[in-house]
Amino acid sequence: MCCFQTDSPACIKCPVDSWPDEKRVMCTLKLVEYLSFEEPLGAALTSLTILLSIIPAFILWTFVKYRDTPIVKANNRSLSYFLLVCLVLCFLCSLMFIGKPQMTTCLLRQCAFGVTFAACLSSILAKTLTVVIVFGSTKPAGFQQKWLGTRTPSFIGCFWAVLQVIICIVWLAYASSFPEKNIHAYKNKIIIECNEGSITMFYLMLGYLGILASVCFIVAFLVRKLPDRYNEAKFITFSMLIFVSVWLSFIPAYLSTKGKYVVTVEIFAILSSGFGLLSCIFFPKCYIILLRPDQNVRESVGWKMH
Repeated sequence: MCCFQTDSPACIKCPVDSWPDEKRVMCTLKLVEYLSFEEPLGAALTSLTILLSIIPAFILWTFVKYRDTPIVKANNRSLSYFLLVCLVLCFLCSLMFIGKPQMTTCLLRQCAFGVTFAACLSSILAKTLTVVIVFGSTKPAGFQQKWLGTRTPSFIGCFWAVLQVIICIVWLAYASSFPEKNIHAYKNKIIIECNEGSITMFYLMLGYLGILASVCFIVAFLVRKLPDRYNEAKFITFSMLIFVSVWLSFIPAYLSTKGKYVVTVEIFAILSSGFGLLSCIFFPKCYIILLRPDQNVRESVGWKMH
C-alpha cells in the first residue's frame, strides 16, 4: 500500500508492476529481469556455448579428413558423424535460453534440448550395441554378422530419438510453454520467464533421457572389459557416469533457484553434460589420430571396422 501523505487514512495499492518506496509515499516501477546477452553472465555463457560448439565441429572435420583410418572406421563412423552433429546442436540450443523470452523460444528451447540430447544418447546406445554385436559374432555368416551393417544401429538410434520427439509433440499440443511475468519471486523485481506449461511433461522428458543414459551405461559397463586394445565401451561408460551425475545434481539446483539463475543452471547442465560426452568419447580418438598416428593401425582396433 502507498500513502501520499504521512499518517493519511486513504492509501492506494500500487499496480502489479510497481512497489512502494521505503517511506511508502510513492510507487516505483519494479526492475524487469531476465538473462540477457548484454550482461556479463549472459555474454560469458554465450561465448562458452560458441566455443564448445566449435570443438565438435572441428572433431567432425578431423574425422572426415581421416575417415579411412582404422580408429575412425571402428564402431560405425557414420554414427560418429551423426553424434558430432548432434553435439554441435546440443551446445547451440543453449543460446535459446538466453535473451528475453519470446513465444517462439519458449515453445522450442526445451524441445530442442530434449530431442538433440535424445539423438545423442540414441546414437551412443547404437554404438554400444554395435560393440556387443561385433564381439558376439562368432560365425562370419551368422545372424549377428548379417545384421552388422550400418542400417540396424542407425535404425536403433532413430527409433529411440523419435520417442522423445513424440513426447515433445504431446507436450506442445496439450500444455505448451509460454512467456510470462513472474511478480511473486521477488518483491522489487519482475522476472520474465518461460512457463513450461506442464512441469510433469518437463520431468517426463528428463526422465526419458535418464532412461536412455542408464541403458547406455549398463550395456557399456557389461562390455567394458572385452579383449581389445581400443574398446570404445570403456569411454562410453565414463561419459554416461558424467551425464547422469550432472543431471541428478541439476534437479535440486533447478528447484532451489529462481529468476534468471534457473535458466543459468539449465544452461550449465547442458554444456557440462554435452562436454562430458564429447571429451570421454572423442578426445581419446583425437589424441590417437593427431598425436599418436603410430597407434592408428588395424591391430590397435582389434575388431571389424565399418
